[in-house]
Amino acid sequence: MGWSSLFFFRAMRSGQHWSPRLAVFGDMGNVNAQSLPFLQEEAQKGTIDAVLHVGDFAYDMDSDNARVGDEFMRQIEPVAAYVPYMTCVGNHENRYNFSNYVNRFSMVDKSGNINNHFFSFDMGPAHIIGLSTEFYFFVEYGITQIANQFKWLEEDLKEATKPENRAKRPWIITMEHALCPSQTQVRKGIPLVHLYGLEDLFYKYGVDLEFWAHEHSYERLWPVYDRKARLFVYNGSYDKPYTNPGAPVHIITGSAGCQERLDPFKTNPANWSAVRYKDYGYTVMTVHNRTHLNLKQFSAEKEGQILDDITIVKNYHGPYFSRG
Repeated sequence: MGWSSLFFFRAMRSGQHWSPRLAVFGDMGNVNAQSLPFLQEEAQKGTIDAVLHVGDFAYDMDSDNARVGDEFMRQIEPVAAYVPYMTCVGNHENRYNFSNYVNRFSMVDKSGNINNHFFSFDMGPAHIIGLSTEFYFFVEYGITQIANQFKWLEEDLKEATKPENRAKRPWIITMEHALCPSQTQVRKGIPLVHLYGLEDLFYKYGVDLEFWAHEHSYERLWPVYDRKARLFVYNGSYDKPYTNPGAPVHIITGSAGCQERLDPFKTNPANWSAVRYKDYGYTVMTVHNRTHLNLKQFSAEKEGQILDDITIVKNYHGPYFSRG
């Protein structure tokens, strides 16, 4: 046995009066992880305050008697040793009831409990929620977990949207793996009975921004609800859809790099698609203050070139239906 490497970290600032900068991505393996060198540099230079890994790790963590998972954890050590590495589960973690994922990470909820499937934490002026969309697809592990998560989520949103809490942390941001607008199980709930759908709940409580992955590409959506976008959501204006949008903003960021390579786009995008890029890369979110949040997409294969850059401006945070 020998000594480990020497690491250091900076304790996260308390309170809401600061501007956290987070790297956000999904679908990163231990082969072809083209974004990883950029993430390592960001973490060690202190230019990011945390990471949100939106599902799908290593490809796969259980492979080769979990040796692939071991190697992946060593590869992300130069990131995770310096900044909080926050995660949610993806479909590639499903083997053995997600046991490799559950036992390799420790997502600590505000209550102090560890739950790697659903949890929340506060960072600056943002309340960030991690969820499992995989409960809806891998029902062989039981459907009780869907109900448990939904009950927890509604209670968390009720607490986060109390006037005194939303005044401190107005931005409510979620991360989950399988895209809600295109996945009926996630959007509307369990088939036939339509229970525990996420879309109406997010709309009711005024969730501002939702991160997804699964697709190995980057795509920014128009503010969308019930698969209707652009003119069908009452945003600030047609020219400024991200100024006081009338529905949550969605970002798909699944192009960090893995052995499955990038996914091709369909020829005709859905009407809610605003911008899409098939470059390896990652997203950086800066929560500037209570009204302004910036998103940039960096290309790993173009040496960090910015592909997309938008600012969401919100003078009001709350239920969307109350704005009609």
